[in-house]
Amino acid sequence: MYLSDFDLQQLDEQTLKELPAEQKEALLVKLLWDLQEARERLKANSQTSSRPPSSDLPWQGRASEAEESEETESAGTAPEAPANDEVEGREVPAETSPEPEPTQGASTDPAVNQPKKPGRRVGAPGHSRQLSLPISDTVVHRPAVCARCDQVLEPEAFIARTGLYVLEVEHTAGDGLQGLQVRHDKQLYGEISCPCGHVNRTEPGCCPAEPLWEVELSEWHLVGPLLLSLIVCLSQRMRLSRRRIQEFLGDWLGVALSTSTINQCIHEAGRAVEPIEEQLVEELQQASLAYADETPWKEWGQLLWLWVITTPTVCLYFIGYRSQEILANVFGEGFVGWLMSDGYQVYRQFQHRLRCWAHRLRKAKGLTESLNGEARAFGQATETLLNDLMKAIYQAREGPPQDLIAQFQDRLNAFARLCDQHRDSAHEKTRALAREFLNDWEAIWIVVAHPHLPLTNNEAERALRHWVIARRLSQGTRTEQGSRVVALLASVIDTCRKRNILPWPYLAQVVAERRKGHSAPPLPAAS
Repeated sequence: MYLSDFDLQQLDEQTLKELPAEQKEALLVKLLWDLQEARERLKANSQTSSRPPSSDLPWQGRASEAEESEETESAGTAPEAPANDEVEGREVPAETSPEPEPTQGASTDPAVNQPKKPGRRVGAPGHSRQLSLPISDTVVHRPAVCARCDQVLEPEAFIARTGLYVLEVEHTAGDGLQGLQVRHDKQLYGEISCPCGHVNRTEPGCCPAEPLWEVELSEWHLVGPLLLSLIVCLSQRMRLSRRRIQEFLGDWLGVALSTSTINQCIHEAGRAVEPIEEQLVEELQQASLAYADETPWKEWGQLLWLWVITTPTVCLYFIGYRSQEILANVFGEGFVGWLMSDGYQVYRQFQHRLRCWAHRLRKAKGLTESLNGEARAFGQATETLLNDLMKAIYQAREGPPQDLIAQFQDRLNAFARLCDQHRDSAHEKTRALAREFLNDWEAIWIVVAHPHLPLTNNEAERALRHWVIARRLSQGTRTEQGSRVVALLASVIDTCRKRNILPWPYLAQVVAERRKGHSAPPLPAAS
């Protein structure tokens, strides 16, 4: 149990000195836990957590190191910039701008031209939520024990000080059918005075401020955790717009929410699941086999890339530039497993790398249909070799172990010479495919020596397919926070699917705990 700001305001040196030894020791333990957690939050950065490098302070991270190195290598200091009113020793007169002429039809009365004050004018009708649903239940949040002396408090002494209404959904069952029922609960918070003199107060929980997040994460919210999870399902899984979600909730549940509230719920869910990303990264680094792929993504007209890295139990998404930094942040230096990918050059840093054969087959088939005779011959040779090797690999997986390298060594050597002959071909696609085989020879043919390894990158491509459709419908995202929300929620939802876990109750549990200021519950293991 941690001390709130209200509890700390009632503590001072004199109060601590007057406490009995047992109460003072218990309070000291609470203060120690508070201090340790606060120090850990202060030290967290992109090098010690899953935060992106852009969240680091200006004097932290690689940028500051680069600046320090530049300052060390420089021979002297740069000259000071001249002042605004002095250039090369000459005084420059201050610029003067003529006063704007009054527009035609504008009033000359100064009182009329004064800017209007923000907010609603006196007497104007206001806009607020209309309370139309009956109250399902009243939930009273009473302090159980005193925060100072740990004495059990009398419930009858509770005094309500504040409260809020919460819309929530719950499962209902009847005649073999399940459905959703809307609850409209009244939450009351207040205080109880302890005989020791300490006033104990309950307040809605709140998650402390976190970098890059503008949306609040607090129990002081109209939408309950499970209803929020339903909104995320409609948006991220069913691909509904904010307007369509608003229409669905009003038609089917009788709940009237604004589109801004719906958008806030989705962003709040993204912030809530952010700590789970670190767990996914740690599990990914220990995987023996991973699949990676990327697809374009628009963020307010800016071209970015949606990355996916997936294993049998983890599916991790990122939205950022198409650079090596994404892979470095995810895999670090400790990843020693196999990585299946396409031919993008940033993947060549991995020692145990696999290349997708489906792409090679499609390119070879395209050459067989070419009008160029040289291209057709090279395409037919490539397609025949790949098909024969695939057939042999499938047989080796089902039957006893076979030395496929010895069986196909002569054909592979002949194909290497064929690729070398066509590396400077006048036909562009023939030249590109021949060089692709030569540049990634080991990554393409390593599966012949290890038939148990995968032949295609279908796992990553299937993971991206849903989000490619969503991108075409939504045209991407508009802000950095919106892109972060999409990637975080996609990671949690698809990882739960891989583990045969229903994501929506788990998401509601994470939101409920994070709204209280607690840590997010870890993802359960695969069932």
